[in-house]
Amino acid sequence: MSDHPAWHAATRLLHDDAALNEDAALVPPIHYSATFRARDAAEFAEMANRPRHPRYYTRYGNPVHERVARVMAALEGTETALLTASGMGAISTAVLAHVQAGDHVVAQTRHYMSTAKLFDELLPRFGVQATLVEQSDAAALEAALRPNTRLVMLETPANPTLVLTDLRAVAALARPRGILTIADNTFAGPLNQRPHELGIDIVVHSATKQLGGHHDLTAGVICCSEAQAEGLWRTHITLGAVLSPMDAWLLLRGLRTLDVRLERINASALALAQWLERQPAVERVYYPLLESHPQHALARAQMRGGGPVIAFALRGGFEATGRFVAALELATHAVSLGGVESLVVHTAAMWAGTMNEAQLAAAGIPPNFVRFSVGLEHPEDLKRDLAQALARAFPEH
Repeated sequence: MSDHPAWHAATRLLHDDAALNEDAALVPPIHYSATFRARDAAEFAEMANRPRHPRYYTRYGNPVHERVARVMAALEGTETALLTASGMGAISTAVLAHVQAGDHVVAQTRHYMSTAKLFDELLPRFGVQATLVEQSDAAALEAALRPNTRLVMLETPANPTLVLTDLRAVAALARPRGILTIADNTFAGPLNQRPHELGIDIVVHSATKQLGGHHDLTAGVICCSEAQAEGLWRTHITLGAVLSPMDAWLLLRGLRTLDVRLERINASALALAQWLERQPAVERVYYPLLESHPQHALARAQMRGGGPVIAFALRGGFEATGRFVAALELATHAVSLGGVESLVVHTAAMWAGTMNEAQLAAAGIPPNFVRFSVGLEHPEDLKRDLAQALARAFPEH
């Protein structure tokens, strides 16, 4: 971590990697090299045998990776961080580094689709049993723990329903039993929520989302202790989910503006969520900092801001919801979240390719569900766009 913990996050985003500067360039260079020169045999041996060396072979590390890791560790309050080629690269590496045949893991009933498949389909193929629990119920999670439980996988707020997990409660259950906890912090982000401060061992991100912030890169981050990092790194270089130097550089550039972007996005998202609650065609709005959210008190206790994503259900079925999404003009109909442009998805339509109707119902995804990721457009313009789309899709209201 940085030697300047008293600095505010906005400052640390700009300066935490300054000690890694190699020349007078204000903007860090992109080290687009697969391999790096050693001056002699002794230096080569040191490079080859030092975990996460940033100047040996880019699958093992890269100078740009080192800079991003320094900033991300400071943001999440961990000792270090590792980069991967995607959010799923980070999640898969973090999980696979800690389980083996005969182990048991606990995960949530609501997870990002590919995370759910990791626990539903992939791990059982290798002899790892998984139990899925309702994440809003800490007692259900405790009841699921077994003597051979190796880790608990969390995601809060959960995709796409924005159900919360009590991070302190889970950490208090897992840590005394020697069970590892991993939290996906993608939806909240490190400026809105810091799971490690609440007792969680490892924090993962899809940096493709708000950390990069411009819809122009794919990346993942694992934030952890130095002791954990070596084992994670060895699994990572075996799996080979390597982040390109260009994407690492884009991520570093995106992180520089994270504080100002998120300040605007948090404010706009809360204002839009409150506005949506007053619209006759809207049945229910889900946003952690709304007083109507069933876990509002928990959100206030563990989150500093609500994040970019609003979920809401409309007073109509699948077809009417599809008409509403198609009628939006500012919000782009596309997956992902947390970028400068607002994005929208008809959630049931997006998940339909990987989940049947029973699975959608179990995951709490009705046919009239919408996921809206708020961008940097002026909030009044976004309101006007939402209003005209509601009027076109639901003229009776």
